[in-house]
Amino acid sequence: MTTDTPSVLIVEDEPDLANLYAAWLEEECTVERAADGADALAAIDDSIDVVLLDRRMPGLSGSTVLETIRDRGLECRVAMVTAVEPDFEIIEMGFDDYLVKPVSQDELVGVIDQLLLRTTYDEQLREFFALASKKALLDDQKDEPERRSSQEYAELRDRLAVRRVEVDDTMQELLARDGYRQLCRDIASDSVVRE
Repeated sequence: MTTDTPSVLIVEDEPDLANLYAAWLEEECTVERAADGADALAAIDDSIDVVLLDRRMPGLSGSTVLETIRDRGLECRVAMVTAVEPDFEIIEMGFDDYLVKPVSQDELVGVIDQLLLRTTYDEQLREFFALASKKALLDDQKDEPERRSSQEYAELRDRLAVRRVEVDDTMQELLARDGYRQLCRDIASDSVVRE
């Protein structure tokens, strides 16, 4: 992954839409485009920070591309940007965020900013945010009786609760370390000196 200008791969089979997304992002990101799943898999490597991935494309579907990205162990963040309304099958998909078309420039830039921020978190926090995003999406798209009757949704809630406890435990462990406390004191005393 890059540390300077973020690199975004837009995987979209509609050229006008791909060009629009690229125009929105080119000032802040290095943008590459792929018109289908095969092109995407040929273009993606460790230099890509974020993939904007359509689910429905000719040839390889976005879901297949996503599985291949995860199987390869690539560290990029993936946002599905698609007209496919989410259903409970998204719980097992390895994406980091999900946008339903049409999307605005603010939504697209916002999701990229969020995904880039997440890259700084450890794997525990990344999984927590991915699960929380899926839950929020399903909470928005599905009514309470549908959520209550879904075993997948119940498992998602359980996984999210477990991950939340693990994240809290990790933070407590960090707070308990003397080196971390000393760093906080150093930062605080540095702030006082500068004032």
